[in-house]
Amino acid sequence: ELKSNHSDYLSLLRTLRTLPGVKKVFIRSGLRYDYLIADKNSEEFLRELCQHHVSGQLKVAPEHISPKVTNLMGKAGKNIYLKFSKAFKRVNESLGKEQYLVPYFMSSHPGAGLKEAIELAEFIRDLNYRPEQVQDFIPTPGSLSTCMYYTGINPLTGETVYVAKDIHEKKMQRALMQYRDPKNYPLVYE
Repeated sequence: ELKSNHSDYLSLLRTLRTLPGVKKVFIRSGLRYDYLIADKNSEEFLRELCQHHVSGQLKVAPEHISPKVTNLMGKAGKNIYLKFSKAFKRVNESLGKEQYLVPYFMSSHPGAGLKEAIELAEFIRDLNYRPEQVQDFIPTPGSLSTCMYYTGINPLTGETVYVAKDIHEKKMQRALMQYRDPKNYPLVYE
């Protein structure tokens, strides 16, 4: 079992803040919110993060919310993201700060078909979030996801994995994430 502890990270941030000539140390992205939520002292870290190290926006990567897809990604589910989002909002309100989470979502990851894309689009709608940019899955060397993309098999289980390779379907999945953009209406309607 992973024991999540951010005390060393917090100590480093505190040290950086005291260095001569250092005005601000901002964290813009790369924070594993799932590990943070798993830390029993997450509130202390989150408080200092919001108070000293966020410059208005913090980018985090839930990437998807369908359990079918997040399990293949090895990522936490949407409930962990929502828990972190609520904690982030609560801490910022208590500090009197107006700061925002910017979630990063991905279309066409192995395991994601149109059903999962619609599930993600509905989640984005319910968040009242309007992503300006979306990322279509791009295979990267050495990753488990890339192995699934090329083989259509989860190498950990041997099970078949759906992979969207049809350009039209990939465009539809992407358009669903930006369903409010008028240029995407025909694909979303389809």
